Amino acid sequence: MISVDEALGHIFDRLSPLDAEAVPLREAAGRVLAAPLTATRSQPPFAASIMDGYGVPTADIAPGDRFTVIGEAAAGGAFEGEVGPGLAVRIFTGAPVPDGVKRVVIQEDVARDGDTIIVKPGADSQIYIRPLGADFKAGESIDAPQRITPAHVALFAAMNVPVVVVARRPVVALIATGNELVMPGEEPGPDQIIASNTFGLAAMIEAAGGIPRVLPIARDTEASLNAVLDLARGADLIVTVGGASVGDHDLVGQVAATRGLDRAFYKVAMRPGKPLMSGTLDGTPMIGLPGNPVSSMVCGHIFIRPALDALLGLPAQPLPRRRVALAAPLGANGPREHYMRATVTADGATAHERQDSALLTVLASANALIVRPPQDPPRGTDDTVDVIDI
Repeated sequence: MISVDEALGHIFDRLSPLDAEAVPLREAAGRVLAAPLTATRSQPPFAASIMDGYGVPTADIAPGDRFTVIGEAAAGGAFEGEVGPGLAVRIFTGAPVPDGVKRVVIQEDVARDGDTIIVKPGADSQIYIRPLGADFKAGESIDAPQRITPAHVALFAAMNVPVVVVARRPVVALIATGNELVMPGEEPGPDQIIASNTFGLAAMIEAAGGIPRVLPIARDTEASLNAVLDLARGADLIVTVGGASVGDHDLVGQVAATRGLDRAFYKVAMRPGKPLMSGTLDGTPMIGLPGNPVSSMVCGHIFIRPALDALLGLPAQPLPRRRVALAAPLGANGPREHYMRATVTADGATAHERQDSALLTVLASANALIVRPPQDPPRGTDDTVDVIDI
């Protein structure tokens, strides 16, 4: 067996960032920026008023100062003239600051009498002018790669960029294996179960930016598995679920070997998820996940999500961890790295009592994985542990 870090290293060695494509800005959220993006204009594109008030031609004002109002500036409606000494312009939030204006006196700080404003005692000292390019200037760039958030979309729109170059979404062929499986909605026989793993993994892949291709269930025959593997051609990553162990009916490794699998490793020192394999099949990276539902999903988080990041051109690295105090004690860990289903609240992290790798109800109620190193001693509520948010 190898460690999780070694296994991830072998997987990353077989992955290369995918090519890029241009998409409309409206479709860019959640994608990975593949090329630097440059602003075509400044924001704001002119000095703008931050508040409603009056633009005056001096930065220094005193109580009793008087100005004659000669016009108005509104958002989308600039005042075209120049504001000279003793003059003022009524100005609204977001409006371009007219030539000659040095500050905006907020409307609460003046008394108006016809076309004359008089500065009140205790007037605010702020200038209330946002300079041209205060947010960004034309020619400034956003670095790639990085995942595009809704805030990025708003930023790119303000930069007047209608099309964004992003990494192509990885296509992941998902293959469930086993005679015992039927699809959701079908009527299982007395010795069959529902194929849940591929549906959970498909949802995980979509959330991570990939395109899952759920293939037909491969039955426990070489012919069936070969036929389904044929359907996986053209994918950027092949993920099999089940059949990667050493039982008489676990055929994934055997069949893949006959097809020229360049195997990187088999078995990882982790729980859940020991019977995990990876390699390259017909030039395509392949990961064989265990069949237990929780094992499959946990390995999806630990291996598939980082693999997708690498294919998208993001840094090839494990999922981020953070330190959290324990809200309940933990017993000693065994010889394998343990990914314990847990709930993290304001009180700290609590591992679920039942850690059976077949219990999807436990996984569904968890929001984190507590990562226990091999041979980790008992831990109390004064200790902190590494957690991965899921």
